[in-house]
Amino acid sequence: MPKITFESPQNIDTDMEHRMRVALSSVFGLAPSQVSLKVHGDGDDPAAVVHTFLTAMEARDLPRAQALLAPGFEMTFPGDRRMKTLTELIEWAAPRYRFVRKTYERFDTSGNAVYCFGTLAGEWPDGTPFAGIRFIDRFEMSGGLIVRQQVWNDIAEVQRA
Repeated sequence: MPKITFESPQNIDTDMEHRMRVALSSVFGLAPSQVSLKVHGDGDDPAAVVHTFLTAMEARDLPRAQALLAPGFEMTFPGDRRMKTLTELIEWAAPRYRFVRKTYERFDTSGNAVYCFGTLAGEWPDGTPFAGIRFIDRFEMSGGLIVRQQVWNDIAEVQRA
């Protein structure tokens, strides 16, 4: 039976823990009693949290990635495509490419924002490989969790070429 683990920092109240548990249980189809969250506290390195999230997404470890997202999380991709769930993202991306891997050049942190710079490589739906596509992801953090992700990349430019 699946279970999500929670390590409660001392500064999280039980009401917040309960609300987060109920929200995640509905996302993963579990009873709230089966969900225990791991919440990263304010002392965690925001760039490390973002890197962990991106690595989990690439591996399709959705429970691990979801545990790093704050309630109300939202993301915006090129073309002003806005999504609120990881499942929405995967469904949106499916006809665009078979898979994408990121190579990271650097992570910059400024206040509650983390910027991730690098390149994308992967395969188009027909199996043709691509590489060297520039990207920048901007993440907003709150309480050690990701609140918002904004994505910019050159995929459309490469596809047109």
